[in-house]
Amino acid sequence: MKKRFYTFFPWLFVIGDILALHVALLVSMATLFYFGDFPILSGPLYATYIMIWLVVSLLRKDYKIGRTTEFESTLKRLFGSLLWFLAIVSIFWLPFRSDPSRIVFLISQATSLFLFLGLYRVGAHMVLKQYRKKGYNYRNAVILGKGSSSSELAKILGIRRDFGINFMGYYDDVASCNQTRGDIKIFYEEALKIKLDLIYINERLDVNTVKNIIDFAEEHYIKVKVIPHGSLQLEKKLSFSRYGDFFVINVNEIPLDNVFNRFLKRSFDIVFSLLVTVFILSWLIPIVGILIKLESKGSVFFIQERNGENSVVFKCLKFRSMTPNDYGDSQQAVKNDPRVTKIGAFLRNTSLDEMPQFLNVLIGDMSVVGPRPHTIPMNRVFKTQIEKYNSRHKIRPGITGLAQVKGFRGEIENPYQIRSRVKLDYFYIQNWSIWLDLKICLKTVIELIRNRESAY
Repeated sequence: MKKRFYTFFPWLFVIGDILALHVALLVSMATLFYFGDFPILSGPLYATYIMIWLVVSLLRKDYKIGRTTEFESTLKRLFGSLLWFLAIVSIFWLPFRSDPSRIVFLISQATSLFLFLGLYRVGAHMVLKQYRKKGYNYRNAVILGKGSSSSELAKILGIRRDFGINFMGYYDDVASCNQTRGDIKIFYEEALKIKLDLIYINERLDVNTVKNIIDFAEEHYIKVKVIPHGSLQLEKKLSFSRYGDFFVINVNEIPLDNVFNRFLKRSFDIVFSLLVTVFILSWLIPIVGILIKLESKGSVFFIQERNGENSVVFKCLKFRSMTPNDYGDSQQAVKNDPRVTKIGAFLRNTSLDEMPQFLNVLIGDMSVVGPRPHTIPMNRVFKTQIEKYNSRHKIRPGITGLAQVKGFRGEIENPYQIRSRVKLDYFYIQNWSIWLDLKICLKTVIELIRNRESAY
């Protein structure tokens, strides 16, 4: 049954992919044709489209849906395949088209493909998980070496039946429980009888035992995975670096250490901040500047030094919302703060005072989404009081962030507020994705409309 599944599933996946691709292309062309005179794909070009997609999809092995991967991974893989597909199509199609609508046509194709292929692939992912949950397409697994990490894994495998991993018990020379099948010697006797597919090795086993187990597994085509000990069971994804034939675990690597991820986030920042600068700040700065000047003396902007990526100091821009005072760096604004001007109260209540920070984003000091930058004196204090506080400076600070859309914005009145902020910032840094950024941007808009209590 296992072999049959892996013989037929890739073909079923590809057939479904082609059907979804057909629907996406037809819907896109029909929509464009309805609204105007757009180019229609000829038969040969249509077939070429299909062939290019098949080659990209098969070379990238999109049909391989990991047992423990979530839907985000499926969409991320699809996004990568679409980028390759559109790049190839652009090279072989755009140079031969002179009509101005060709760019609109390509963008509409990309949008339609992502929508329909995304729906299909997430659906296929869900169906496969349910199929495995019912006891099909499973893998037999044992754990060699008992310990806290081993027990935690066994518990997860028991709960997450959708992984399709049938945990059969432990083998250990010392510890014993009702799930222990015997010692390591018994393992060698039973491994082939129970048709074993996966071996999880507790890292605390001695080196020679681990080597012998791996040699045995390789000889009998059994997959081996090592369970890191407790100190490495962190709230993040571990990755590995290779130095010749030697491997090391990258314990504190984050998604934005990846060059492509950094490029993607920076591209989003530049496009977003450029649009805001051209279409909003170009007229907002003169208007707000005049209103600020009419009410009180002083500069239009409040420029404050804050810690950015890797704690590098940068000058953060805001519209000045207070009368000039000596406590801007050390004293947070509070409700009914006498320092706040009338126009300043409006700016703070609508968060318009933060708008100049899009200029910080454009020049590279900040990001649209990230941990909110605190003043340097506040950072000095919190760094001594909050565990992992300084880790929030691993990436560029943001105009908005996960903590802000979860309700932790404005004045810090209680210690739990800053602790919650740091936890949410830490989660964001460890689990960054472009989808998370887009979700936070959308929630920020909703939060600005619904919740104004903490903005003062």
